[in-house]
This record gives sequence, structure tokens and C-alpha cells, in this order.
Amino acid sequence: MRCNPWECTSSAPRLLLPAHRLPRTHSTALAASGGKLPARPVGIGSAAPSTLITNFDLESVHDTSDEWIRTRTGIRERRVLVHEGTRGVVAAAEDGGRVDTEVPESLRTLGVEAAQRALEMSGVDPSEIDLVVCATSSPDDLFGDAPSIAHAVGCDAAKCAAFDLTAACSGFLFGLVTAGQFLGNGETNKALVVGADALTRWVDWEDRNSCILFGDGAGAVVLTSDGGGGEDEGDGCGILGYAMHSNGGGYNDLKCIYRGEPKKISTPGEGTVVHDGSYDLMTMNGRKVYSFATREVPDVLEEALDRAGLTVDDVDHLLLHQANIRIMEVVAERLGVPMEKVITNLYKYGNTSAASIPLALDEAVRSGRVKPGDVIACAGFGAGLSWGAAILRWG
Repeated sequence: MRCNPWECTSSAPRLLLPAHRLPRTHSTALAASGGKLPARPVGIGSAAPSTLITNFDLESVHDTSDEWIRTRTGIRERRVLVHEGTRGVVAAAEDGGRVDTEVPESLRTLGVEAAQRALEMSGVDPSEIDLVVCATSSPDDLFGDAPSIAHAVGCDAAKCAAFDLTAACSGFLFGLVTAGQFLGNGETNKALVVGADALTRWVDWEDRNSCILFGDGAGAVVLTSDGGGGEDEGDGCGILGYAMHSNGGGYNDLKCIYRGEPKKISTPGEGTVVHDGSYDLMTMNGRKVYSFATREVPDVLEEALDRAGLTVDDVDHLLLHQANIRIMEVVAERLGVPMEKVITNLYKYGNTSAASIPLALDEAVRSGRVKPGDVIACAGFGAGLSWGAAILRWG
């Protein structure tokens, strides 16, 4: 008998909620929330690897089936980085211009491609970008991919700061709020937020219950500080309210731990044993993560809606981290949101971690489903444990 892969294994004023809505408190829990941030989304883009693995493909790897995976997770296929072949990109030339070139397909090149598409939609010149945040837990470069992504898309190194942010599957949402804080300081006018992950690098492909869940991808959004700041400024598009939480008490439920290989170097005396660095494969307690997500995500969405001065009835679209269709169904039901309002492309990509929200939003915007002025309630959740929500008005 097969098991369900999920069920078996601020500086802002503190929000005062009614007693029945008070957030759960834990000795290890941290939280930050706030209202409007001047962060108008003006462009979005995404990219996925060229290699496709379907559920039918996995039938030859494990004792599983398309029907079993699809009915329990909502996933039909996923894209996987295999680091073979090349991918066409537009890169910065030595003379300061732009040049078409072929590069090995990697997480960084996916991030570059997603960023370029977002910039193209926005009409913002890359030289105008003041800040680049790359949300990822699986960078190509341990020291961070954001600076090289910023350089590749043509940002001006003399004025643009770039850094990585790690918050696992909550990463893009946390990056969005972080960029919004910079845009509100009066010095930063335009920001690029990238969410990119390749967790198939760290999944245990011998574990039937976890390897079916994950895929790789990247998404990006361009934010500007105009039009969304004060109560009467502009058309009110941007981040209307947000809430972010973490609880290290759940650290062991979803993790990818450092594993060093001992290496002795010949220092004086008996020598010194140091480490050659590496990481273990990802481990997940599916039952606990499922319970955590279905418990906390409805609460954090309502908290963010409170900070935005809105209710569930004001929401045009519900966009959750694309982890499992059953989580989406439970969260939507507990909020009283019909599934017709839920944006999902999980069936095509699987769980792409920090990339999942912008990847799904990109498709919804380009298809015309999300229109200027629409209110989107977004929520991310994952390792840490971390979870958060942001209410966006697209425009």
C-alpha cells in the first residue's frame, strides 16, 4: 500500500487581532508584518529547463504510476536541470553593449532569462535598476547568484546593489517584501526580484515519496516605487499588506544539512582535520509539513489581508506556493475562496520552491487572467520553517 507523499513521512506596528484570530505563539517563532509598501509590479517573466520528466517516465524508476502521483499531488510532469546542452541568452558585451550568445543551461541562466523577460515587459532599462534580490536555496555559486544575474542583464554596477536571500519556498515572497522596504526608503526607485531554485539537485531520487514532488525553474518581477505609496498616491497598485513568520522549532521537518568530508592537513604536530564541503540530500517529514502548511497559511493570509485593510471577498486571485494541490484545496476551503480563483500551474512544473509563485503569476498575467488592478493574495511556506503572505494589486 502506497503512502501519501505529504501525509506519511519589522519595524511596523504590531497587528492587534481579535482573540479568535491571534497567531499561535511559539518560543522559537519570529514575525514581521506591515501595510502598504511602494512596490508596484510592472513586469514579470519566467524560465524553465528544457528537460521534461513526466509521471510516466518515473514509472520506470519506481513502483509508482501517473494516476497515483497525479491524484495525490496534482503533478503530471516537471522540468529538471541536467546541465547538458546550451541555452540562448542576451549577455553584456565588453564594450558595454548587448550580444546574443549560447551558454550552458544552469540555474543562473534561467534566472537571467526570467529577469530579461520581466524587464522587457516592464519597459524599464536594466541600467535603471537600483536593487537585485535573488531568492534561492540552490544557487550555482555558493557565494550568491544575484550579482552575476545583475551583470548579465545589464544593470549598472556603479549604482545597483545585488544579493541573494535564502528562505526556501518562502523565498520569493520574503524577497518581494524586502525589496518593498528598500523602495520605501526614498533612495531606491526600481528593483528586480528573482526567485530561482533547482531542488532536484538535492532530492533523493531513490525516495519515491519525495522525488515525484520537485522541479526546477526561475521567475522574476520588476518593481517600481511610483504609484503605490500613500493612501492617496497613484492608483494604489503594489504591496497592500504583508506578514512573515518563521519558527525554528520545525527545523528538522524539512532540511538539507551540511555534510563535510574529513580531510587532514599537515600542520605542525598531529595535523588538523578540516572539511571538504558538501551537503546531504534533502529530507522531509511529509505529514508534519502538510499539517503545518494547512494550519498556518490560512491564518497568515488573513493577517496580511487585515494589514491591507481588505477581506477575503476583495481577493480576485489566490496564489499559493505550488507545493501540492491538496494543500491548495484545503487552504482555499478554509478561507472560503472558490478553486476557480486559485492560480496554479503545479501540474506542469511540480514544486519549484522560490520560483513557484512568480512562475505561476507570469503565466496568469501573460494569458490575460490577471489584469491591471486585480488583487492577488499570495502565500509562501517551507523550510525553516517559514511562511508568509503578501497582498498585491497588479498594475
